Amino acid sequence: MKQKLLAEFIGTAMLLIGVVGSGIMAENMSGGNNGIALLANAIATGAMLYVLITTLGPVSGAHFNPAVTLAFALRREHPSAQILPYVVVQIIGGILGVWFTHIMFDLPILQTSTHTRTGIPLWSSEIFATFGLLFVIFGGIKHKPDTVPTLVALYITGAYWFTSSTSFANPAVTIARSLSDTFAGIYPAHMPMFIVMQLIGVAVASLILPQLFKDRT
Repeated sequence: MKQKLLAEFIGTAMLLIGVVGSGIMAENMSGGNNGIALLANAIATGAMLYVLITTLGPVSGAHFNPAVTLAFALRREHPSAQILPYVVVQIIGGILGVWFTHIMFDLPILQTSTHTRTGIPLWSSEIFATFGLLFVIFGGIKHKPDTVPTLVALYITGAYWFTSSTSFANPAVTIARSLSDTFAGIYPAHMPMFIVMQLIGVAVASLILPQLFKDRT
């Protein structure tokens, strides 16, 4: 269990370093072109996800995401007693990852975001983004498990662009990004609704995906 929690802690921290660090670098070097900045941010995040899922998947399942942990638990593929420990280390890992990124880029360690992200378009986007992530994970596990790292990396890279919210799809990431007033940030007051929408996405996925990917008879 300790090894699993360490993997989830390190993996989530590294994920946030990838998300926030690439966002800072992209904003610094894009010359004010938000499209170029988002492209760089998306590619770097997808690359980091591929690496982390490939290396840590055999250790902990490579959730790095309370929504994924909950979805596995609802399918009875993750012990209920491990839900809270996973979620706690994911959140702590994400926050520490953001703080370490601030150190690397010579920014104040403690800060909160002023980047507003709210409204029905973004909220609905988070429902879809989370549902889509779980669709990719469980569809991949069902039909071609060895491709899951690639599938998740490609999905998130694309979802940065085809969702209006840029596909947070992860409560731990959402919390951590509220603590960074950088390109990837989200205003703390807007964070709770994002998380509610992500949980709705989990609920929708839990109803639909077992029917879609059930064993053929």
